[in-house]
Amino acid sequence: MRAPIGIQIRRKRLALGLSQAALAKAVGISATYLNLIENNKRAIGGKLLVRISERLGLDLDQLSGVTESRSIQAIEELLADPAMAGIEMEPAAIRDFVARFPEAGLALTRLYRLYLDASASIDVYSHRLRSDPLLSQMLHQVLNRISAIRSGAEILDKVPDLTDAEQKRFSATISRESEELTSTVRSLVDYFDRTASLERPISPMANLDEAIIAHRNHFPGLEAAADELRAELAATTVLEEKELEQALWRRFGIRSVRLPAGSNIVGQYRYEPDEGRLLFRGSAARSTRIFQMARIYASKAAAQTIEATVEELRFNSEEARRIASKALSSYVAGAMMMPYERFLADAEALRYDIELLAHVHGASFEQAAHRLVTLRRKGAEGVPFGFLRSDRAGRLTKRFPLPGLALPLSGHGCVLWPIFRAFGSTDLVRQVAEFPGGERFLLIAKAVSKQMPSYREEAPAYSIMLACDLVHADRTVYSDGLDLSQRPVAVGASCLLCPRQECGHRQEVRSTSTWLQ
Repeated sequence: MRAPIGIQIRRKRLALGLSQAALAKAVGISATYLNLIENNKRAIGGKLLVRISERLGLDLDQLSGVTESRSIQAIEELLADPAMAGIEMEPAAIRDFVARFPEAGLALTRLYRLYLDASASIDVYSHRLRSDPLLSQMLHQVLNRISAIRSGAEILDKVPDLTDAEQKRFSATISRESEELTSTVRSLVDYFDRTASLERPISPMANLDEAIIAHRNHFPGLEAAADELRAELAATTVLEEKELEQALWRRFGIRSVRLPAGSNIVGQYRYEPDEGRLLFRGSAARSTRIFQMARIYASKAAAQTIEATVEELRFNSEEARRIASKALSSYVAGAMMMPYERFLADAEALRYDIELLAHVHGASFEQAAHRLVTLRRKGAEGVPFGFLRSDRAGRLTKRFPLPGLALPLSGHGCVLWPIFRAFGSTDLVRQVAEFPGGERFLLIAKAVSKQMPSYREEAPAYSIMLACDLVHADRTVYSDGLDLSQRPVAVGASCLLCPRQECGHRQEVRSTSTWLQ
C-alpha cells in the first residue's frame, strides 16, 4: 500500500513557493493534469515522476513511497494488535496520515518496533521464570525472607505484652532476614546481569534491517571496494576457489580446510580466527565456499571501508555494529562474485533469468537473487525487485520490500504466496498477485539448499521469492507464456493484516468493521 504521492508533491511545492502553473510548465504537463495528480486522481510514474522529483529536490524514494510504505505497514500491524482493540482507522486514512505527516509515521514505526522488542523480552523473562531452576529457587528464598520479616514486624507491632527477651529475639530475626534478603537480591541482580550479557539482543537485527532498506540495499562505497579486491585477485571472469584460498593464506595467514564427509560442525562453515582457519563441511556447496572465503577476505582487506559504512548507519549498540559489519562484509563478497556493471549487463541480456545468472557468475540461486536486489545505482538501475526468504516452518528470515509490496515485519506471511508452494516443487513457481491496495506484482519463488544432500543428513531447505511490479514483468523471462492480464491471485501481507475476510485460507479473523468495507 502506497502513500498518496500527490499530497507529497503539493506539500513540497507549497514549501518552495511554486504555483501549480509554474511546476507544471517546468515538468512539461498542463496545470490541470498536475492538479489531478496532487489530488491523487491520476497515477504517476516513470519519467514524469523523475522530472517532478528533480524539480522539487525530492529523493525519488520519497515520492515512490519506499519510506512511507514501511510506516503504513507498521501502523497497520500496530492497529491489528489486540492491545489496539476498538481503535478503527480506515486504510485510506492511514495512507493520508503518513503522506501528510511522514515524521509522525516514522515515529510510530519506531515505537512499534520498541513495543515488539519489549514484548519479546517479556516473553523471554517469563519463560525463564518458569523454566530456570536456579532463578526459581532464588525467588523462593526472597519470598520466604519477606514473609519472615513481615511476620516478625507484625508481632512486634501488634503484640503489646512481649518480654524484652522476645522483642530482642524478633528484632534479631528481622535484622538477620533483612541481611539475607539483601544478599539474595544482590545475587539475583548479578544473575540477571550476567545472563543478560550472554543473550543475543532482539533489536539489533531489526535496526540493521531498517538501515539496509533505508539505503535501498545499495552501498556505492562497498561496490568500489569490491571492484578493487577483484582487481587484486586478478579475477577476469568468475572468482576461482583456488585463487581465494591462496590469497587468504598469503595475505592474512588464514587456511581454508575442507573437512571430510561426516565431520560434525554446526552450519556449513566455521571461522576460527585464533587458529587462522576457515572450516567447511564436506557437504558445503562450492558457491558457499567461495562466498564465505570472499566474505572473510573482504572483512580483512576492506575493513576501513566497511567500518566507515557502519559508522554512517549510526547504530547505538556494539552488538548491532558487530552484526552490521558481518552483513556488509557479505555485501562486498556478493559484489566481488558478481561485479555491478557486468552483472547488470548479463541480467538485461538474459532477461533476469536467475538460474542462468547464477551459473554464469558461479553463484547460488539465492546469491544471484539477492544481488539483483542491490542493482539500485542511480542512472544504472536494474528491475526493482523485492526479496523474501522463508524456512520450511514459514518463518520469514530475510526481507526487502518494495512500495506497495506489503511484507510483515515479523511472523509469517500470506499462505497463498508462491514462496510456500515452492517447497513442494522442483521447479521455479510463478504467480501474478494482487494485494489489497490494488497493487499487482509478479512473484517468483524457488526452494533451495545451502548444502549438498546426503543419505545420512537431510539438507536444510529454504525458499527464495522475488517480486517485481507488473509493469516491469515483461523485462523478465518469467513473463514468457504468462497472460499478465489474467485474473490475479488475491493475496495479502498476512492473515492478521489482510482485509480479505472471505478468504478460505484465513487463520485469523479481524472483527473490526473497517476491514469489512
